Amino acid sequence: MSERPRLAVIGAGPAGLAAALAAAARGVSVTLVDAAPEAGGQFYRQPAPGLGARRPQALHHRWRTWERLRDGLAAHVGTGRITHLTERHVWCVERETASFAVHALLGPEQEESVVVRADAVLLATGGYEKVLPFPGWTLPGVVTAGGAQAMLKSGLVLPGRTAVVAGTGPLLMPVAVGLAAAGARVAALVESADPRGFLRHARVLAAHPDKLAEGALYAAELARYRVGVHVRHTVVAAHGTDRLEAVTVAALDTDGRVREGSGWRVPCDSLAVGHGMLPHTDLAETLGCRLDGVNIAVDDEQRTDVPGVWAAGESTGIGGAALSLAEGRIAGLSIAARLDSRAPVPSSYARAAKARAGHRKFFAAVDNVCTPPDRWAERVGDDTLVCRCEEVPAAAIREAVDELGAGDVRTVKLLTRAGMGWCQGRMCGPAVAGLAGCPPTPSRRPFARPVPLGVLARDPGEAS
Repeated sequence: MSERPRLAVIGAGPAGLAAALAAAARGVSVTLVDAAPEAGGQFYRQPAPGLGARRPQALHHRWRTWERLRDGLAAHVGTGRITHLTERHVWCVERETASFAVHALLGPEQEESVVVRADAVLLATGGYEKVLPFPGWTLPGVVTAGGAQAMLKSGLVLPGRTAVVAGTGPLLMPVAVGLAAAGARVAALVESADPRGFLRHARVLAAHPDKLAEGALYAAELARYRVGVHVRHTVVAAHGTDRLEAVTVAALDTDGRVREGSGWRVPCDSLAVGHGMLPHTDLAETLGCRLDGVNIAVDDEQRTDVPGVWAAGESTGIGGAALSLAEGRIAGLSIAARLDSRAPVPSSYARAAKARAGHRKFFAAVDNVCTPPDRWAERVGDDTLVCRCEEVPAAAIREAVDELGAGDVRTVKLLTRAGMGWCQGRMCGPAVAGLAGCPPTPSRRPFARPVPLGVLARDPGEAS
């Protein structure tokens, strides 16, 4: 009897889970590698078991979808079709002669490395938040919108008692509602986009009544909790000495500039701010996968241009859990068919492809409307830190461009050290590019995360 083909799925969020279940159901031996102690990813992040949460479903919507994924994973793990490796932080995917080696750091200390070998790899690495700097953004009490949501979902804690939620994008409404439902007083929801922009995309939006109903539900919840919603506004500064005490909110004109005299002060002890999402592409860049803008480029089967490597979910374009599920299922079915020509492609492939097309159109419309204000860089003072890791202020970046002649992000980095810290520019990259007035460029790194020298000096052990 021939050995079953092997697939390594990196990431156990919606896309990774959907792909793993689809491939395992068609005879592929799947190893699911994830950094978290439990499956679910950021979208289905679970409270720590020790907290004894009685109603974790209250922190989520689409809970039944999560239950189907969770139960399907448990069933396949029970039969041995899926091996679920938790708390493995993948730092490199290496192409070997006829297979791939997935290298991961083990456990919270991350001082031991394991390797998973597979015939194919699916990158379901998700995305991370884009945050643009402003005066006071480094004060304790200022967190990302997703960070506030993660604190609530996994730790059952609030970032503060009085919150302001600000930035742009569809994440702001559920974050504000979640904080209010958990007992925080949400003093304001500040959205820089103009909702009238959605009228240009009415036809696309009308094709998704479930999404419109979801938005209407959040709007009703905001009204119930008496959250003031301010559109075409932005937080221009955060104030405080040892921690956040207040923010200044101001109106924006049609060019994205702050309207003179429109600002007012909002007392708060927490600010949850976000300006959209960016895909995690580090592993794809290491493998040499082509990027389409900032996203991993894939074909109709979710294949990258590197043979044996597929990608699905937020890493191929930000679009939420429903799109990730559709892409993950397509990838899993494609991988099974490509690794074993006897594996049939069922009719659900067509259904998933149709869902994927619809969701992509919807989120392209949302993306078109919910973009950061054009003039945000003008409000960043010279003394505002842009790269927190290396403590590089905006003045240094402007000097590198205006006086030293830097014309790209890499040169700015060499002249200022912006992006050379612990996060390797993942957090400050968009801000540095915006202040420098040049497009962000991908940085192909040999490793996707910091690795102890001791790990590099030792041969990694086999994963069991």
